Amino acid sequence: MARTPGLLGPLLGLGLMLALSLPGAQAADCGSLGPAVSLTFAPAARDRWLAPRTRAPGPLDHLYGTVRRFLSIVQLNPFPTELVRALLSEPASVKVDEVVRYEAGYVVCAVIAGLCLLVVPTAGLCFCCCRGHRPCGGPVKTEHKELACERGTLMTFLLLTTLVLLIGVVCAFVTNQRVHEQMGPSAEAVPETLLSLRDLVSDIPQELQAVAQQFSLPQNRVLEELDGVAKSIGSTIHSQLRSTVHGMLASLLSLGQALQVSVDHLRALNATLVELQEGQQDLDRAVLVHRERLQDLLQEPSCQGCAEALSQARGLELGADFSQVPHVDDVLHRLKGIPEANFSSMVQEENSTFNSLPQLAPLQLADVVKELKKAVAQQPGGLKTLAKAFPNWEAASRWSQALEKLENSSRPYLKEVQRYEKYRWIVGCALCSVVLLVVVCNLVGLNLGIWGLSAWQDRSHLEAKGRTGARILMVGVGLSFFFAAPLILLVFSTFLVGGNVQTLVCRSWESGELYEFVDTPGNLPSSMNLSHLLGLKKNISILLAYQQCRERAPLWKVLQLNDSYDLDTYLDMSQYVADLKEKFQNFKVDMKNLDLLSPAGLQDLKALQSSGLGNIHYPGFLIQIQKPVVNTSVEKLAHDLEELAHSQGSSVLGTQLQEEAHGLRNLYQEKVLPQQSLVAKLNSSVRALAFSAPNLQLETSAVLDRVSYLKEELPARATGILRNESRCFLTREMGYFSQYLAWVREEVTQHIATCQPLAGALDNGRVILCDMMADPWNAFWFCLAWCTFFLVPSIIFAIKTSKYFHPIWKRLRVTSLKL
Repeated sequence: MARTPGLLGPLLGLGLMLALSLPGAQAADCGSLGPAVSLTFAPAARDRWLAPRTRAPGPLDHLYGTVRRFLSIVQLNPFPTELVRALLSEPASVKVDEVVRYEAGYVVCAVIAGLCLLVVPTAGLCFCCCRGHRPCGGPVKTEHKELACERGTLMTFLLLTTLVLLIGVVCAFVTNQRVHEQMGPSAEAVPETLLSLRDLVSDIPQELQAVAQQFSLPQNRVLEELDGVAKSIGSTIHSQLRSTVHGMLASLLSLGQALQVSVDHLRALNATLVELQEGQQDLDRAVLVHRERLQDLLQEPSCQGCAEALSQARGLELGADFSQVPHVDDVLHRLKGIPEANFSSMVQEENSTFNSLPQLAPLQLADVVKELKKAVAQQPGGLKTLAKAFPNWEAASRWSQALEKLENSSRPYLKEVQRYEKYRWIVGCALCSVVLLVVVCNLVGLNLGIWGLSAWQDRSHLEAKGRTGARILMVGVGLSFFFAAPLILLVFSTFLVGGNVQTLVCRSWESGELYEFVDTPGNLPSSMNLSHLLGLKKNISILLAYQQCRERAPLWKVLQLNDSYDLDTYLDMSQYVADLKEKFQNFKVDMKNLDLLSPAGLQDLKALQSSGLGNIHYPGFLIQIQKPVVNTSVEKLAHDLEELAHSQGSSVLGTQLQEEAHGLRNLYQEKVLPQQSLVAKLNSSVRALAFSAPNLQLETSAVLDRVSYLKEELPARATGILRNESRCFLTREMGYFSQYLAWVREEVTQHIATCQPLAGALDNGRVILCDMMADPWNAFWFCLAWCTFFLVPSIIFAIKTSKYFHPIWKRLRVTSLKL
């Protein structure tokens, strides 16, 4: 399909202009929207085109080519420009010698035809006279050795000649029928072609209006897709930001949980530490009382084997001193009331807000979409005047009147042509039948003669067979002589007409000489000025107009219209596109409702960040935790005292030791075990905080920085995605309008306002005249001439062959008389 650079500019630049004109335009990924679907437009042009006529390839093409080459030998002269000019301008001034000089080849053929027309009937008359007095072909011959060879040679030549005649007459029958079959449709195609050209321009405004009305197809498609653009944009923003937002909210939820756990551990640590310190004071007093009593008892002289127990009693004192551990009061004070925010609910709420973006976007963009629909519903100004602005054709009335006159005058002439063609076809069939009858006579005569010659044992039938074969051959000879003159006349008359049509018209038409002759000023009379009749532009010749029309050039490039017409001007949609672009720039999606972190959550994280939780000296706790509550094992000391009590000689001392052992056991159960439990609880909290606190504060700082960054970044990214999707959507929607513009251009320049029907009519005319009529016509007379030419050797060989059947039965007659 041909393209006009002036229109391709707007078409190809449309999407580029849109993409570059939107702020922040970059290479965009438009995979989420998909390409524009293909629109189907209804043809607006009426069916003014004639189907191009072509001759289908067939077995006669080689015959047509042979005839054309023969005619090119007959007519060696170029196109007779001067002769045709004089014939068209002043027919009386045409000189006979000029015509004879140009038709020299046909004159030679006419002389040959005249000689044949004179010689063949004369020879036939002489032959008839000869047959009336005595048998032709010479005296009766007797049998000799060379007779069979001569007879066989003549019969062979007669058979070959007959076969050549048979091929020729079959081709003549076929081409005669082909001419007859093509004449009717070809004659009917002439007024049909003229009628199709009469309204070349008159219906164009109505068809252009129909083209402009189909702008509603891309309009409706764009309006339909605008209904879902907001939701599509919201879904795209959601899908592209989902990983970032969900990751941030997951980090906040994890940090909130860690904050809660750390604060709980810190509070548990402080509460445990207070209990330990209070228990430590009570335990210290109780241990001191037990140590002093045990030292007094075990140092008595009567105490036997008490040295080891005395050593243990002297070590009965507190091990861990929890008054030496770091203080956490300041950290607890900073984290008082923390966390205030419910991070789980906060993250769930922010997630819900973000996930509702595809539903919120249509609400936020509703007004902009409404304005866009108003802009899309408008029709570009150029399309409104596309039909009204098409100028009138200056030569429309002259052209229509000339075609109407030509059509009316051609109808009776074409009827006469068809009538005479019917006569020609009948004569052609009759003469072809005569030639076919000659062929049959030759074949039957040869068969009977050969049969008679071969039947040597049945002498009674030889005379009848030989005589019959010879007579049938003579019938063929008589038909050849009798119909030679009609054959020659038919051949020459059809040859003269068909040959001149081929050499004078068809050959110059195909080579372009005919167009050059018409274009040359002065060659045609003023009444036949085709450029004026067609209303061509001053710088356009007939040949150039034909060439441009074959390439489907628009009418305004070939014909002289009342005003200039620039299709690109009426298909300019730059202002229409600019309005749409301006409306698309108003697309905005508000993400202020997405806070990511509530003020209370932010306060909690800042409090954690500044609390100093990671600065607590946790190893100081671990030092005391690793020490025993009491340096001496109270249970072991109580057990040793019970054994000592049994080994003492003094029952009073033994009783006292028993009482001390019982007191130590009570001390262990009431004081030491609770302290050990508190130490284990403190150990758990301290180790949890020692492990998590340093990383927790680093994570808190990172999350706060990330939240602060995303609060500025997310709206910017959302705006970028919005602009990218808007740009992609606008580019896709402009694809529908680009389809419409491409269809309008093709429909207008190649179907509505095109001069192609002119070139098509000329091409069809040449095909009708030259390919469908002249070629079969010329092939017919060529085949008939072929048959006529080979009738001469057929006559000779038939006469010569027939006499070889006579000697046999003549000799048999003489023999029978003697007997």
